[in-house]
This record gives sequence, C-alpha cells and structure tokens, in this order.
Amino acid sequence: MTDLDTIPKLLRENYRRYPDTVAMREKRYGVWNESTWKEYFEDVKYFALGLLALGLRQGDKISIIGENKPEWFRAEVAAQAIGGIVVGIYTDAGAQELLHLVVHSDSRIMVAHDQEQVDKILQIKDQLPLLVKVIYWDPRGLWNYDEPILMSYDEVIELGRKYEVQHSGVFEEELQKGKGDDLAVISYTSGTTGLPKGAMVTHRQLITLAKLGRDLDDWTDKDEYVSFVPPAWITEQCIGITGCILSRMKASFAESPEMIQENIREIGASVLFYGPRNWESVVSTVQAKMSDAHRFKRFLYSFFIPVGYKVADLRLSKEKPSPLWHFLYFVAYWALLRQLRDKLGLLKVRTAYTAGSAISPDLLRFFHAIGVSLKNMYGASEIGTVSTHTYDDIRPETAGFPLEGIEVKTSDEGEILVKSITLFDGYYKDEQGTREKLKDGWYHTGDFGYIDESGHVIVMDRMDDLRSLASGQKFSPQYTEVRLRFSPYIKEAIILGGEEREYVTAIINIDLANVGRWAERKRVPYTTFSDLSQKEAVMELIAGEISKVNRTLPQWARIRKFTNLNKELDADEAEMTRTRKLRRTFVEDKYQHLIQTLYSGESELPMESEVVYRDGRRAKITTSVRINTVETS
Repeated sequence: MTDLDTIPKLLRENYRRYPDTVAMREKRYGVWNESTWKEYFEDVKYFALGLLALGLRQGDKISIIGENKPEWFRAEVAAQAIGGIVVGIYTDAGAQELLHLVVHSDSRIMVAHDQEQVDKILQIKDQLPLLVKVIYWDPRGLWNYDEPILMSYDEVIELGRKYEVQHSGVFEEELQKGKGDDLAVISYTSGTTGLPKGAMVTHRQLITLAKLGRDLDDWTDKDEYVSFVPPAWITEQCIGITGCILSRMKASFAESPEMIQENIREIGASVLFYGPRNWESVVSTVQAKMSDAHRFKRFLYSFFIPVGYKVADLRLSKEKPSPLWHFLYFVAYWALLRQLRDKLGLLKVRTAYTAGSAISPDLLRFFHAIGVSLKNMYGASEIGTVSTHTYDDIRPETAGFPLEGIEVKTSDEGEILVKSITLFDGYYKDEQGTREKLKDGWYHTGDFGYIDESGHVIVMDRMDDLRSLASGQKFSPQYTEVRLRFSPYIKEAIILGGEEREYVTAIINIDLANVGRWAERKRVPYTTFSDLSQKEAVMELIAGEISKVNRTLPQWARIRKFTNLNKELDADEAEMTRTRKLRRTFVEDKYQHLIQTLYSGESELPMESEVVYRDGRRAKITTSVRINTVETS
C-alpha cells in the first residue's frame, strides 16, 4: 500500500481489486442508478484523456462549480490523475466572486453543473484570458447555446476515447508520475476576515486525514455515505471524495438539495456529515412541526423526549443508566424516537459529524437524546481536521481530542496553535499570508480557546471577535449566538458590544418559515419578511427566546436590547460566507447606524430593504426597525 500515495492511485487499486462492487449511487428521475468501481475508474480515465487532449498539463488548475454529483468527483480525480490541481467553488458564488477565484487560481478549464453556472461563467469569460474551455455535465437548457468555449461532459469522454487510440498507455504513465507531495486541491478559505485565501493541499495530506477518520470511526465498504456538503469544503474532500475511495464507502448523491432528507432515508445512510446550520435546520423543523402536530403526538413528544435527554446525559457523563431508565428509554425508543429518526432519515446513522463553525451544546444533546451519535469536529482548510470526539468520550461543549499526529497548544494570549502532519503547503500566491499563519512550524488558527484537564479542545470564539465591555468584563459573542440559533424562531444572531459599550445587544434574523407558521397559528397577519419581523407579537416571541438564553449567561453578558433585522443575511451580499459563517466586521460596518441606534435612547430606525417580485421586478421599501428591551434579571 506504500505506493498508493495519490487519490487516483487509490481509485485504480479499487478498480483492480473490486471492479464490480458498487462505488456510487445517484438518484435521477426517481430511480437510484448505481455505478461500480470499474465504471468510476473508466469514466475518470477517459475524462482525464479528454483533458489532456484539451491541453491540460501537470500543474494546471481546473475549477469545478456545481452540486454534489458523481461528475464532480470524477472530474476532480481525472484532473488529479494527470497532475492537475482542482479548485472547488460553491454553487451560490456570484459572478464577481467566481471571477476572483478563477483569476486568482489561474484556472485554465472550468467544469460546471448546469445552465445557471454556465451563464455565470459566460458573463465574465472576457475577463478570463487563461480560460480555454468550459465543460458542463447537465445539458438541460444549453442545447441552443452557440459558444465555442462550451463542451459537454460526454463530449470530453468521447474525446478521451479518441485520444487513447493515438496515445496508448499515456493515462497510466501520467497517473504513475503522481506523487503524494503533489498538490491535489487549492481549498479557498471561508473569508470571514477578508478575501478568501487559497490553501494548497497535497494528496498526502488528504489521504492522511481520510486515514485518520477511517481508523477512528471504522469506515468500511459496508457503510453508506450521502454526499451533501459542498466538495469546495475541505471536510468533504477528506470524507466524501478521498475517504470514500480509501475505505470503499458507497457514496450516494441526492436527486436535489430539497430531497436530501428523503433520499438519506431511502439509502439508509450510516455515515453522515452536515454543517452546523444544516443540523440546526433539522432541529428547527422538528420543533416547528411538533408545535403543529396533533395533541396526542405533542403529548408523546413532551413525555418521552425528556427520557431521551436523561439517558443521553447519563451516557455523555459516562454514567450507566439504571434498569429503570433503560426500560423507560426502551419504551421511548419504540413509542417516539425510532419514528422520529426514521422521518429525519437518521434511523441507520452510525456516525454523524458536524464542523465548520461553533454549534450549540443543546443541539448535540438533542441528537444524542434521539439516539444519533453526533460528533463535533474542529479544523480548517489549512490543516484539515484537528480534533474530534471519540465514541466513548463525547462532551457537547468541546471539540474532542486532537487526532493522532496532531499537536495542539495555546499561546499566552489564548490563541489555539496547531502542529500537524496534515499541515498545508501555504497559500497560493500569498507568501506574506503564509508567514503570518505559519511560525516555527505552528499554524496560528486565530481561534481563542484552551485545552481542558482531560485533553479536550475547547474553542470559544475567533480571537478578533472577543469583546470587552466598558467595565472590562469579557464575553464571547459566538458563545451566545450558537445558543440563540437553537431556537426554532432564530436563524441568525449577531451579538454586539465593545470597550465603549456598557451592555450587550443583538441583531436577530428571524426564521421566516418557522415564525411564519407560528404567526399563522396565532392569526398574526403579515405580508413580507420585513413586515413579519417588526410585528409586536413577533418581538415578544423573540424576546422570550432571548430571555431563555440570558438565564444561562453571566449578568454582564446578558442581552439588554435587540432588534429584528428587516431582511435575511445573505452570502450574495457578502454578509455571510459560503459556509454560512458570519462576516462580522463587514456586517457591523454595514449596519453601523442600526448598532448606534441600539445604544441610543431611540426606539426605531427607518431602513430600506429590497423586494423581488415573481416577475423579477425589484422595488425598495422603507421599514421602521424597532428597538426592543429585554429583562435581564
């Protein structure tokens, strides 16, 4: 196995040893279509030969944008097989963001999902002098496009078949040239503090991270994995692409993002990775649906979910439940929890992960209460996974233990520093940024935290985001934000304060779907998001949710005033990153007038928001955003 030092070589090994074993499933038009390791490898081979015919050479960059589909995985491994370097781009990236990433990475070829993504590229193609070809895999809506730069995925495969006739053996030669220290991907950071940086990641680093995950959680060819988190995210590179090839987990792809939960249920996923916002959405959906459920179902839920919490808390604290609690949990499982997990598609989940940003301990407790072993992971694009929970030691408030071969310590200021066998090779075209992050072999994460007495890594917040009040007392905005997001009615929260401020305030983004359902039940009429957010009844609802969290906070860190923002925070407006992390500095600059009002004696502030009608027309409306006071005693 020592010569299997690149991802394409691992794929070739699966093709040689398990050619007829199922490697992937994809649901199309209501039918699950399977493909074997042989089909996977041959598709990679001919796509790679097609790329060679188009002029892609070792060290060239290829950008991929689209939903999680087999074509993304195959195009990536194909490019890597001939020495190409892959740049993953989030599907919701706008044209200008796309332009920055493609230009900065020097990409020569782009692979795009569908008409939507192709249109973005065509909009900026005149500003991409290095771009020679745009390859799409979903032809719907593109039949009448007459652009020489466009080429379909199937056409590239056919081009590769023809290329092989005149260049016999070239694919094996190119694949064998690959080394573990070759760059595999350029993974762009989330850009919470500025423009995304391109972390250069090698095959060896990805394979090492996948091996650590496989060995820790026993991924095998018996496992079913549903790929949902974007491959532009380094964690999906480690689990979905590299991990599935290394461990031979079956990778399945949903028919559409809207069908993901139903498709997970059909496949019976045993290994699952969601981002924190996805898990929060699942809990919010459960909470909202239970409030609308029949009285008997609400009774079952309110009676048995505390049993789940009690047994989960005992197990998480390494205590053995008594025979009575074992019996009560057995009844709760068959009366409620089993059906609930089945509805959520989580009935067969053996291991579930969350990573990317902080997550509420209450959320982890909820999933353990219903019997899902959800584990927190901590890491970054530059270092992959740093720490995670183990099966026998899960503590909701921590990010688990450092993985084998990874050292973690904190600086005198409390910054988390990491020395890792999976350390990246620096930022692409940014030596200064690399020097700032890598010092004496230690990666400076920019996160504030500590290592507790048992060895668990505890991440509190970003170093730059920690705040002090005028009194000198410190607090962590993120700590409060993740607990507020556990509410089904709060989608986002921005906690505010500073050295010149006497108290803490908050800007709240309501969850339109759940607050909308609540308003219908309470017969509160509304027209738009903006209108709903400013209703008196909704203000009282959110104040109640804030009060619940306030009771868990020290007196100085409690929220005294809040406002409901009259629009949703949006990644397209640079308020959030593509992984749904808050770009705090940008947001605070953008809404500085609103923040000033929160700390003044004023009770409202007129703010403009944009309304998009069904016919595409846009209009500006002005809403008076109200300032609300919360009791903190």
